[in-house]
Parts: sequence; C-alpha cells; structure tokens
Amino acid sequence: MRVPIRLLIIFSGLMLIGCGPYSFTGASIPEGTQTFQVNFFQNNAPLVEPGLDLQFTQNLQDLILNQTNLDLVQSGGDLTYEGEIIEYRISPMTATASNTAAQNRLTIAVRVRFFDRNNDENDFEQRFSFFFDYEGSSQLIGAQKDVAVEEIFERLTQDIFNASLAKW
Repeated sequence: MRVPIRLLIIFSGLMLIGCGPYSFTGASIPEGTQTFQVNFFQNNAPLVEPGLDLQFTQNLQDLILNQTNLDLVQSGGDLTYEGEIIEYRISPMTATASNTAAQNRLTIAVRVRFFDRNNDENDFEQRFSFFFDYEGSSQLIGAQKDVAVEEIFERLTQDIFNASLAKW
C-alpha cells in the first residue's frame, strides 16, 4: 500500500501547523503576548544582603529571555513581574551534643505580583521560597555563599516561570 506524495505533504503540513504554539521549555505563552518586563525587586528582608536585589531581578529576566521568545521591555510589557525579597535568613537546622549547629539553612523568599495585560485571569500574587543547607562548622561567605544564592535563585526563578507561563 503506497501513500500518495500529496497526501503525505498535506498531512506533514497540518502536523507542523498544529505544533505551532508548543514550546520545548513548557511555556504556554498567551496569544498576542510579545513583551515582558521585570521591575526591580527591592530587598525588604530584615537581614539585607547587598546586591541580592539586582542579582535576583537579572536572574529572572535572563530565565524568561532564555526560555521564551518574548522581548524584554522597560515599561508597558504584556507581562509584568514585580515584587520584593521578603526573607533572607540563616537558621540552625540540627544541633550537636555540645549545643552547636551541625547544619545551617539559608532561606530566601520573594513575593511576586504577576500581571498579564491581555488576560487578567492569569494575574497572581504569591510567595516563593527556597533554601540551601550547609555545614554548621563553616561560614557562608565567598564562593560558598555565591553557590548557595545561585542555587536558590535558580529554583525560585524557575518556580516563578512555571507559575506564570507553564501553569505548573
């Protein structure tokens, strides 16, 4: 049984058209959406770590740029992300027999407000947080702090992306 070449071409074309809005990153970009903006995430945590606010804002911008075909704008975006860092906390998680911390945890939390100018049903305000555990005998400084913050920000920005564009 041989399939006519015209039928094969038509079927292939329909398959490609049907896959048009699919994104390999899992993003579900609303129709008509072309731009996004990420407003500066002010650091309002009780313990302020310098530079954290700018780093988080840039990480969120970079993730959306890398996982979508949306253009970053300074104002008037179809999608808007805004909020603040509300928690930067180091707390002991487990203790030793001599009442010292065996393990510490760095927790960072952000409050995000997301607005979809084309469909306000997608708007939300939500708290996102994540943590990094490290040995209680070590100080969270230098390269270890950079690794901890980067790991937390990677998770936070992905969670924000999933909540706003992947609907996970």
